[in-house]
Amino acid sequence: MIHALSDIISYPFLLRALVVGVLVALCAALLGVSLVLKRYSMIGDGLSHVGFGAMAVAAVLGAAPLAVAIPVCIVTAFLLLRISEKSSMGGDAGIAVVSSGALAVGVMVISMTTGVNTDIYNYMFGSILALNNTDTVLCILLSVIVISVYLLFYNRIFAVTFDETFARATGIRTNIYNMILAILTAVTVVLGMRMMGALLISSLIIFPSMTAMRLCRTYKSVITVSAAVSVFCFVAGLVFSYSYAAPTGASIVVVNIIVLIASVIIKKIWR
Repeated sequence: MIHALSDIISYPFLLRALVVGVLVALCAALLGVSLVLKRYSMIGDGLSHVGFGAMAVAAVLGAAPLAVAIPVCIVTAFLLLRISEKSSMGGDAGIAVVSSGALAVGVMVISMTTGVNTDIYNYMFGSILALNNTDTVLCILLSVIVISVYLLFYNRIFAVTFDETFARATGIRTNIYNMILAILTAVTVVLGMRMMGALLISSLIIFPSMTAMRLCRTYKSVITVSAAVSVFCFVAGLVFSYSYAAPTGASIVVVNIIVLIASVIIKKIWR
């Protein structure tokens, strides 16, 4: 694995993927714990489909995909949160409607303009070749902002995650921190889509958090272990992908599944 990592570092496009991937994996792990505990985990899947549709439209118009997808996903996150809080339609139903509609729009736009080719495959399943220097700088900057904002509001996000009713009673404006959580998730999903694809990015949010929850009992330890597991699975998946010419996104998901199964076995043995 060390030899493969040294080879990866020697290639600029793989080095960009490694740096951005580690940062996005950290962002996804930090946000994933709160999203899973609040039963918002599927919002990542819904936003990834919206991001796919936005990137498809941006590609057809010749615009920068990230510059289009990020604001679209942020607005969508706001709408999904409002639907889950105010509408008679359930939050999961709202996510299903928005995500399936956005995915259909993206497929239609690409197929009617450029044909169904490798572009649609890369958007759905990701490609480490998709990151150029400009995207790398933007991804690093936004990832640092996401991590900084999360750490800045850590105590409030913790309160809203565990007992939103009590947090509201103590004067915390829970709607604001729910919105911050949704916006950070939207940015993280769009950043991760470049490598993981629209259909696999939600795995970065869900799997490390579930693994950490099997092994730890406190919120802080769950976050720490989730971050470590997320980074390890990303690096291991990238190394496996490089060594065996396998799809990067799928390799990372498979490693996450193996680690999750191992955590379940370890928990049963420990009991």
